[in-house]
Amino acid sequence: MLRKLFILAVVLAIIGFGVFWGLTIPATVPASALPQRTANLDNGKTMFTMGGCSSCHATPGQDDKTRLGGGVALKSPFGTFYAPNISPDGNEGIGKWSEANFVTAMLKGTSEDGEHLFPAFPYTSYQHMRLDDVRDIFAYLKTLPAAQDKSKPHDVPFPFNIRRSLGVWKFLFLDGKPFEPDPAKDAVWNRGAYLVNGPGHCAECHSPRNLLGGIITSQRFAGGPDPGGDPSGFVPNITQKSLTYSKENLLNLFATGETPDGDSLGGEMGKVIGNLRQLSAADREAVATYILSLPPVEGPKRPESK
Repeated sequence: MLRKLFILAVVLAIIGFGVFWGLTIPATVPASALPQRTANLDNGKTMFTMGGCSSCHATPGQDDKTRLGGGVALKSPFGTFYAPNISPDGNEGIGKWSEANFVTAMLKGTSEDGEHLFPAFPYTSYQHMRLDDVRDIFAYLKTLPAAQDKSKPHDVPFPFNIRRSLGVWKFLFLDGKPFEPDPAKDAVWNRGAYLVNGPGHCAECHSPRNLLGGIITSQRFAGGPDPGGDPSGFVPNITQKSLTYSKENLLNLFATGETPDGDSLGGEMGKVIGNLRQLSAADREAVATYILSLPPVEGPKRPESK
């Protein structure tokens, strides 16, 4: 009897491992899915700017925000991640990547060598981007200066450093669905919805997360604890539950960084404003239109000051 139970346990373990292995195979985008086209560099720059790429990937301690040597530390409850070099340098950056490698990283969260990328890189939002917009970013990146800075290894403890297990995380939190316009809404609202939920990845900071680090869908945009783990930090709720700004207030904030009470935004949001002010007035209005349409959602309570 014990021998039969042992054999059954072994068989079940093999089946379980097979299911795990199959479920966690890193997804890729083949080069055959990318037909020939002429890149739109202006659009690539717009998507790059809305995505805040330089905020994380620009080499710290220098003023050129197009020098994308990486190195910014992104702290989280799962460890510290370091933004890599994404400049066109052929040795330290992504100069040897194919377009399919880049599209795969953005839409599937898989590296050029076929490993799962950590979701500190917000591909959970980038997955909703249009393919041509992602391709335009790649073309734009190739016009920027090469940086020879070496990418720092992530400081992630066991078991979170097991890349293969990220396949399970993706199964739970990555739906792979591109943005679909809402036919009941106008073009301005749909543009804003795309920019906010796709390249802008605003929900990544402005939403609470569960124990596995996935966004709590029912509280999307409802704010919450600082994603970097700062106990004193709190990201505001930007749904109509808490946001009291008029469209004029919000557009002025996007253009100047000044709040209605005369304060100025700094820190990480200050970087976001620095990117938003580079967008066209039409795109800033689209973002404001969408944000002001978010229905009220009750979010986590801000801790009381001691």
